[in-house]
Amino acid sequence: MQSLIFSLALVAYSAAANDWLNVEVAGANNALARNINAHLGTLPTSDVQRRAFVFNAEDNINAALHSLGYYHANVNQQLSSPEKGVWTLSITVKPGEPTKLQWVDIQLSGEILQDAVVNRWLLGLNVKPGDILNHGVYEEIKTQLLTIALARGYFDGKYSANSIVINRDLNTAQITLHYDSGPRYHIGQVTFEGDSLVDGFLDQLIPFEPRTTYSTKKLGDLNRELIDTGYFTNIKVLPQLDKIEGQAVPIKVGVTDRPSHSFEIGVGAEIGNSSNSGIEPRLRLTWRTPQVNQYGHSQETSLEWSPDRPKFLTTYTIPLTHPLDDQLKLRVGILRDKYGVTQVYDPNKRDYINTGELESTKATAGVVRQKRFDNNWLFTYSIDGIKEAYTQRDVDYNTQMVLLGSSLSKTHRGDNSLDPKSGFFQHYSLEYADPNLGSDIRLTRLQAKFKWIDTFFEKHRIVSRLDLAANIAAESDLANIPPSLRYFAGGDQSIRGYSYQELGPYIDYTNSEEQLARMVVGGRYLMVGSLEYQYYVTPTWRVATFVDAGNAFDVNQIEPIVAVGGGIHWISPIGPIKLDLGVGLKETETVDRSWRIHLTMGAEL
Repeated sequence: MQSLIFSLALVAYSAAANDWLNVEVAGANNALARNINAHLGTLPTSDVQRRAFVFNAEDNINAALHSLGYYHANVNQQLSSPEKGVWTLSITVKPGEPTKLQWVDIQLSGEILQDAVVNRWLLGLNVKPGDILNHGVYEEIKTQLLTIALARGYFDGKYSANSIVINRDLNTAQITLHYDSGPRYHIGQVTFEGDSLVDGFLDQLIPFEPRTTYSTKKLGDLNRELIDTGYFTNIKVLPQLDKIEGQAVPIKVGVTDRPSHSFEIGVGAEIGNSSNSGIEPRLRLTWRTPQVNQYGHSQETSLEWSPDRPKFLTTYTIPLTHPLDDQLKLRVGILRDKYGVTQVYDPNKRDYINTGELESTKATAGVVRQKRFDNNWLFTYSIDGIKEAYTQRDVDYNTQMVLLGSSLSKTHRGDNSLDPKSGFFQHYSLEYADPNLGSDIRLTRLQAKFKWIDTFFEKHRIVSRLDLAANIAAESDLANIPPSLRYFAGGDQSIRGYSYQELGPYIDYTNSEEQLARMVVGGRYLMVGSLEYQYYVTPTWRVATFVDAGNAFDVNQIEPIVAVGGGIHWISPIGPIKLDLGVGLKETETVDRSWRIHLTMGAEL
């Protein structure tokens, strides 16, 4: 009962104060009190301002009451004005009966009648007979209609009637809005200025047909296409309304080329992603040339140094039939990587101890064509040559592979933010190697990846993913499959709570020093899934809890792993930054029951 009395008091009373004047409003509901304070304006900061504030208070209060439909209010003002100290203006309001809408007459004429976007806006209007008159709502509807009409190309539109008729005796009001849109204009010729590309190259980015109906959304789509090329630092898409000819609006696009070369340096460290759970420093240098020549070619070269995993990769991109939707990529890379864990048996401890990881050095060169269809499916086909050296069971391998590959993927986002409220990602790929095509073994690789995101009741978000993969090869060829083409589990994008790529099938053997040894060598198959619940504490902070499960495995060695954990995520301007703690629920033959802290950054789709 006490809480109810308190809330009623808040409705009946509001106050504002500074060193010159206290304003107290009683008898008005929250909305009316806020409107009165808004119309009264900023509190005075001098004696002259204070006297003007008090003098104009009555007119401002009446304006506030009328704007919300209260034309029969009784207002009592009392002013306490001591010679020294703060004055107090006490306002007591008896609003009386509000004025209600008798009818709302909104009529459109002209080509706008056939516009589906405008019709959806009309259906969404939340004003009807019986509502209390609100002048702010009336003005907002007028402004919204004009804004939509201009954005949709109705440049000759005008109101033939717009009024509110009030009957104070009956406490009724009648709203009339009649709008004649006239014809809808079209988008005329699009011209580009400021670029150094071959003539007609940027015309391929125009995402609409000639003479299409005008809308600012279509111009926004063009702007987004230009941004996605990476060619420009500044883009202005300007309709030239002063040069309209025959209801066609010319579009002028001004761009500024990016610098010819840019360099980016990154410094960081990985903690706990090696067999000794140590700290591995990383230094990364990236060199980009967004526009190599007038045909829109570009290149990106990255050099990453770390004691155990140095990498070099360069990619040269050639636009084909479309600068963004059809590209040929030439790529060359050299890298060293580590997988799983290697162990030897210690008779004194009667247990296996970690000695390192399965290491490989790989050189790769490839060509891939990437094409995006109108339905947003991304299709690729490629050929990659791989030369990979590694040591397994104290035997040195130097495997050569020529992989023919193809993939199909699609990403649907519920919105364009870096932290979408909903979305679905699907990816399917097939790769094939054959001795007749230059490979040492015959191998077929199949992969499928899925991620689903949805948000319920604004604050409750679900993120789930599933990764499936298989290598189809003869039993005698398994050892000759390079580690980079096998499947491992573990890490922040797999099973949290375990190190990167430390989980998978293992082999037991006797090493060259006659010791019992064990090595995680990866599996022919992969099945890893995750289910995560996220709760938004604020719009930019959320907490999460998750379950990750699965593993890489062979037909004769299946060992499911489950990890649980939670984390805190900050939705930063550059994307979500997530700090997660994962705890493994199972101790395997090669990994003790594990826990890891994972820090990740970037969009989830």
